Amino acid sequence: MELNLKNPLVFLDLETTGINIVTDRIVEIAFLKILPDGKQEEKLMLINPEMPIPAQSSAIHGIKDEDVKDAPTFKEVAKVLAKFVEGCDLAGFNSNRFDIPLLSEEFLRAEVDIDLKKRKFIDVQTIFHKMEKRTLGAAYEFYCNKELENAHSAMVDTVATYEVLKSQLDRYSAEEAEARGKKFSPLVNDVDKLSEFSSFDRNVDFAGRIVYNSDGVEVFNFGKHKGKPVEQVLKEEPGYYGWMLNGEFPLYTKKVLTAIRLRAFSNNG
Repeated sequence: MELNLKNPLVFLDLETTGINIVTDRIVEIAFLKILPDGKQEEKLMLINPEMPIPAQSSAIHGIKDEDVKDAPTFKEVAKVLAKFVEGCDLAGFNSNRFDIPLLSEEFLRAEVDIDLKKRKFIDVQTIFHKMEKRTLGAAYEFYCNKELENAHSAMVDTVATYEVLKSQLDRYSAEEAEARGKKFSPLVNDVDKLSEFSSFDRNVDFAGRIVYNSDGVEVFNFGKHKGKPVEQVLKEEPGYYGWMLNGEFPLYTKKVLTAIRLRAFSNNG
């Protein structure tokens, strides 16, 4: 089933120095843009992470220090990448928990003003786990009836994720639900609905340090103030803001925290 799109949808995959969104960096990035008329645009590039690539990471994606020594840094290509995803929704495999948060961090470090939170996100892995409980290679074989070769090559994984989503829409269509006696809720070929379905959380920031509670209030989701409203904590313990700003938290988390603090000051002013 082809995707029903209002906006362009960019599938993305990042190969990185590691899995810490605060301290690790991108070494390869792949974008596959699907336009509403079905046309496709690709962008694939190696990125110099400005830090050594650990051997255990190279063992996964095959990219070593010598492969990226002449590649541009993220800051050098950030504006080009931001332009490519401008006005687009985003999709990937485990992208809500890793690729999008890390990409947001890289844009903030490069001082490129792009708020990815304004986009719709589709996480194909979440759909897969809710429906079948597998991995990308298994998902590709399960949905597309093909073996995924050269896994952990950024563009191979990106294209595979796009194919898996289209196959998921076929497998979990309303017609299929009817044929199987409505044993599952069908997927709707709509980015808003897919984004809602593939989200597990109510994160305010990408890392989930701040979340919305059942009343829609921003609360901390970690540490001694877990469950407490952010505005209340910042009012009762002003030093907590400085502690977080100077701590090893994602830049986007700090940006969200600052916005809440400024809003509180404005409301109380």
